[in-house]
Amino acid sequence: MSAIRQHAEDYLAMRRALGFKLTTFGQKLLSFVDYLDAHDMNVLTTDAALTWATATPRSSDEVHWSRRLMVVRVFARHLAMLDPATEIPPAGVFATRQQRRTPYIYSSAEVAALVQAARQLRPPLRAATHEALFGLLACSGMRVGEAISLARTDVDLTHEIVTVRHPKLDRERLLPLHPSATEALRRYAAERDRLCPAPRCDAFFVSTLGVRLTMAGVDHTFTRLATSTGLRTATCKPRIHDLRHSLAVDTLIDWYRNNDDDDGDEIAARLPLLSTFLGHVNPASTYWYYSDSRVIPMPAPSRA
Repeated sequence: MSAIRQHAEDYLAMRRALGFKLTTFGQKLLSFVDYLDAHDMNVLTTDAALTWATATPRSSDEVHWSRRLMVVRVFARHLAMLDPATEIPPAGVFATRQQRRTPYIYSSAEVAALVQAARQLRPPLRAATHEALFGLLACSGMRVGEAISLARTDVDLTHEIVTVRHPKLDRERLLPLHPSATEALRRYAAERDRLCPAPRCDAFFVSTLGVRLTMAGVDHTFTRLATSTGLRTATCKPRIHDLRHSLAVDTLIDWYRNNDDDDGDEIAARLPLLSTFLGHVNPASTYWYYSDSRVIPMPAPSRA
């Protein structure tokens, strides 16, 4: 085993022991080490890092190159303390910003239409599951992955609280439910248990096979329903993730409408609360939800 490979594996082990998963980061770092080994390089150099970063099928995607080079740069800073010959690749070599897709902000009528369409699905268990799932996403701002990862014990209908145990970076949070949401989930749980008395997993939301839902399956169902209701067209393609954006934006708009503080300081002070509710590690992640939606008007498209 080369010295660089040993240092890379030790580095990943150390970071993972601190709670970082580093799944994609680890794969990319070890890919770079494979490149060094294949070329008999025992020193990390900027030239090697740049050559590896750009040697991908996505030959013109500078954002992708930048992300690959960032992995090497982060590791190089660590390795330089162990091997002074290490070169740390400079920042700013490639474009680092990827244009974010403008989120679609749903109206309450559009959310109601989506939930109503889900209610018409067949068989009945599929209808009940997606009706409850889409309703929860709209009123809680949860990520789809968080919602389908919920176990039955994570949904406390007695105390009206959902415990999110599988968000990004393994951060857990408690989400209070509105009584109407609690009642909807209670009805779903009863219908689920009636239609699927012997599930094959402990998931709160289950498929017709009694197993946990998948991201691909939920997205496929959403696309189908959004199209059938006229929400999704050739020129307007809202995503299921935009339900989360809508919750964030609607919350901020409601705060402003009911704010007596003209300079907005009260709103700024409350933003960390919204960040925590949404599961953002940094409030900056919540700010861009607001800025992207406010700067670019997004009126609901007219429909026949």
